Amino acid sequence: LSFFCFRKSLITPLVFCLLLQPPQTLLSITTKPNIVLLMADDLGIGDIGCYGNDTIRTPNIDRLAKEGVKLTQHIAAAPLCTPSRAAFLTGRYPLRSGMDAINNYRVIFWNGGSGGLPPNETTFAKILQQQGYSTGLIGKWHQGVNCESYNDHCHHPLNHGFGYFYGMPFTLISDCVTTEPPEMDREFRRKLWLYTQMMGLATLTFALARLTGLIPVSWKTVTCLAVFSLLFFASWFSSYGFIRYWNCIMMRNHEVTEQPMVTERTTSLIVRESISFIGRNKHKPFLLFLSFLHSHTPLLTTEKFLGKSRHGLYGDNVEEMDWMVGQVLEALEKEGLKNTTLVYFTSDHGGWLERQEGKRQLGGWNGIYRGGKAMGGWEGGIRVPGIFRWPGMLPANTVIDEPTSLMDIYPTVVHLAGGAVPQDRVIDGRDLMPLLQGTVQHSEHEFLFHYCGVHLHAVRWHQKDSGAIWKAHFVTPVFHPPGAGACYDRGVCPCFGEGVTHHDPPLLFDLSRDPSEAKPLTAETEPFFDIVLKKIGRAVEEHRRTLTPVPEQLSFYNSMWKPWLQPCCGTFPFCWCDKEGN
Repeated sequence: LSFFCFRKSLITPLVFCLLLQPPQTLLSITTKPNIVLLMADDLGIGDIGCYGNDTIRTPNIDRLAKEGVKLTQHIAAAPLCTPSRAAFLTGRYPLRSGMDAINNYRVIFWNGGSGGLPPNETTFAKILQQQGYSTGLIGKWHQGVNCESYNDHCHHPLNHGFGYFYGMPFTLISDCVTTEPPEMDREFRRKLWLYTQMMGLATLTFALARLTGLIPVSWKTVTCLAVFSLLFFASWFSSYGFIRYWNCIMMRNHEVTEQPMVTERTTSLIVRESISFIGRNKHKPFLLFLSFLHSHTPLLTTEKFLGKSRHGLYGDNVEEMDWMVGQVLEALEKEGLKNTTLVYFTSDHGGWLERQEGKRQLGGWNGIYRGGKAMGGWEGGIRVPGIFRWPGMLPANTVIDEPTSLMDIYPTVVHLAGGAVPQDRVIDGRDLMPLLQGTVQHSEHEFLFHYCGVHLHAVRWHQKDSGAIWKAHFVTPVFHPPGAGACYDRGVCPCFGEGVTHHDPPLLFDLSRDPSEAKPLTAETEPFFDIVLKKIGRAVEEHRRTLTPVPEQLSFYNSMWKPWLQPCCGTFPFCWCDKEGN
């Protein structure tokens, strides 16, 4: 009896104390939030209102920032789609999974290629699925499809933890629209056409010479040359000549639903699918990753938004994406899920400065930050929006100026779902919840490493005791024309070769004083110059010791189009269908 009384005397105050806990503490213990991740494509940090743009209207994204937390130093792990998204999904620098390039093939090039996110990588979706979440991906994937056959789906979203997929397994490109000039491998295709015409002209010349007797050449030689020319033409035209059919497709789970895609209705279908996913899964925790096709060229924009912005087609496209964000937020409120849902908005990397057609600017704006898409070191290529909203759990109208990464989403959502990050590999992301909730003042990141392909271009050091954020550039691209701020002669800046400059000593900036990276420091102007560079050098050595060799997913062979891997809704090569139209 005395033992029972003793237990009762302990339990009663314990229950009383729990009842006195603030509501948000109880919520964090007893519920798993829904998670909605919104990722724009090629959106510049300077393109939305809450980051300083006062001419493009983004009221819904701005509302997220007003009702939540805005990160001002949110960094992509790579300046291009495929590697950045691989890092986002795995919480690891992309070269750890082989998803960064050793050559100029820096992204997945074909749905029929063999490279992609390796099956042995564990995405946050896979962990959340194991924790009982309904998981869905709507929109862009760009992490590969197949490995060895057209239906093994080894790289497919459904093999990486997503229980539902609707969208493009590839990425939106101008080749998907018949009225737009080609975008994919444009210069390479021009060379292939030139070589084909030269071989055809040579064949015709030899044939005429044989007929007129001007040159003693046999018909066998002429025939061999003609056959070789035809085979050469077929070898590249079978892929590049049908890009709309091979790459511009839509899928629902494993099924190809549009081949080629009907771009006029893509936006409305993505909105419909997103809202439908929320409605179907409102009674259990869900993860929705809405990966927008906006604002990548060819800037698919519906008639309702055309000509409405002050920044031409690009501005129209961004404003339509903001409307799409609003539709998702409205669906959450309609289902009564606003207060139980963590919403996150970002972009995969910076805006594409060089993307122009004549006088039309089709790429984004990166605000005060130098550089843009494809530039691994400069801030404009990797500094992206980062907005979190979770009413009652995260403070409203809050700004955090601490270095954070897209890779941080991985441990953050895994922790919220009650899961654990893998212990058999390096996870480079850090749980953001303590920083977002204000229980800590500084990011856990001391160093962030900025890669261009597999080449280390820059390193950021967050010196927490002083507040300084040092950044050393080992390699920078050569801008053309000089001083232009981008590589307008190439279309994208390279990672290596003649198009880059190596710096010894590295260019050093203090981003806390010079966020635009306009004035490099020297030993004469900065007393800590040598100390900072030595500290960064040691960090690079330690970082490289954590790297292990892995298969290169973006190798030349993996990047080649392989007919036997091509997703097809018919019998190859007769691949065309429109199942949504029915």
